[in-house]
Amino acid sequence: MSHILTLTTFAPLVGALAILILRAVAGKSGEQAAGRSALWIALGTTVATFALSVIMLAQFDAKSAGFQFVEDARWFSMIHYAMGVDGISVLFVVLTTFLMPICILASWSSIRQRLVEYLIAFLVLETLMIGVFTAMDIVLFYAFFEFGLIPMFLIIGVWGGKNRVYAAYKFFLYTLLGSVLMLAAILSMATIAGTTSIPALMQYHFAPHLQILFWLAFFASFAVKMPMWPVHTWLPDAHVEAPTAGSVILAGVLLKMGGYGFLRFSLPMFPYASTYFTPLVFALSAIAIVYTSLVAFRQTDMKKLIAYSSVAHMGFVTMGVFSGNLEGIQGAVFQMLSHGVISGALFLCVGVVYDRMHTREIAFYGGLADRMPWYAATFLLFTMGNVGLPGISGFVGEIMTMTGVYGSTSAAGTWTALVSASGVILSAMYALTLYRRVMYGAITNPKLMTITDLDVREVVIFTPLIIGALALGIYPHMALSFTEASVANLVSVWRAGVGG
Repeated sequence: MSHILTLTTFAPLVGALAILILRAVAGKSGEQAAGRSALWIALGTTVATFALSVIMLAQFDAKSAGFQFVEDARWFSMIHYAMGVDGISVLFVVLTTFLMPICILASWSSIRQRLVEYLIAFLVLETLMIGVFTAMDIVLFYAFFEFGLIPMFLIIGVWGGKNRVYAAYKFFLYTLLGSVLMLAAILSMATIAGTTSIPALMQYHFAPHLQILFWLAFFASFAVKMPMWPVHTWLPDAHVEAPTAGSVILAGVLLKMGGYGFLRFSLPMFPYASTYFTPLVFALSAIAIVYTSLVAFRQTDMKKLIAYSSVAHMGFVTMGVFSGNLEGIQGAVFQMLSHGVISGALFLCVGVVYDRMHTREIAFYGGLADRMPWYAATFLLFTMGNVGLPGISGFVGEIMTMTGVYGSTSAAGTWTALVSASGVILSAMYALTLYRRVMYGAITNPKLMTITDLDVREVVIFTPLIIGALALGIYPHMALSFTEASVANLVSVWRAGVGG
């Protein structure tokens, strides 16, 4: 299919435009009916976008390491509308389009105020997120990367909890300030290399001292986006205040942009600097895994606990990315995909009981397994995936990243792998404690006697996530076969740059 990448990227904007037209036609008198119709338009649009991404994946040549479905048109000066995907980015596109219909369904009855604007914000955000993973021009990438802050800022700030304004501004300022240095580096790189093409910049050999400066500038942005310790403090606040669907996208996709940025820019463009700073990344990753796991254990809010667990799991990603070998980087990519499915599902699990009881306090609950057996089984599956139980996708990413780091040429690799292995134990400690306190024991809160189990809509929401987590866990080659050629090429480019 011609221009399938452009169709996939901008299809959500067509849905947003259709909703705007519908609202204009309906007027204020028909605002409620327009909102219900807008839900169906948003759902249909996101499902169609997912279908387009699946068609693209089916046509993708997994044996090729280069960019495919390339579209390139000059805009002005050096800047091009250049789009393409390789084995790494194509899976992130599919992950994004996979989660968006689930987010629309999750918002079906929980969002009542300004529903039309809420749906438009999500559709615009989907286009911007897909654009990040498909851009082949560095200025175009930056535009998609930064403009994505705006709809998420609105989603948290308008439809979030009682401290939503504080959390929204904290999210916006942290990520924006981190990206100012990246913009300066991008402009400098374009001036030196005479191009903004990402493939061309991958081939350009920057001087070692410039690589150090550029690497730090990009690191300032990507480390905040991940987020890495100690610039992670915006994430728990953002998650707690965001609506359920906002938390799903924040954990499922937006956090992955930092890891994707390391893979797309830091490693191939600045190989000398990446090798030089590997011990620093290993140290920050190890601290993140242990520290945030301990902090998660002491949380009283279910959402905040899962948010801290996300920081710990992103620590596995960063150490795998900088391991310098096929196993570690493959594991990092797989961990990001797995985390997108599992963490998104966990936030949806929290959303189920929050919609019924309007609280996320762990102490409020207890004995839910008696009243909600299907919900308890679903929550258990994703809790086990978060812990890293074999057979579920979380295990594959963690074991591959630890194997890769242990086999790293860096002197810090061995102790980093050992410290990160303790994080697996710590994750079991806080995750299983949460599950025991919420699901088991006698029901002491009389309000819980009226709580109901999963309804049909919620079963529809969780079914694809369950299938995804199990399919990736039982047959990881399904994803690894797409990334292998591109990751192998990335490793060779990195090693050649260091050798040079």
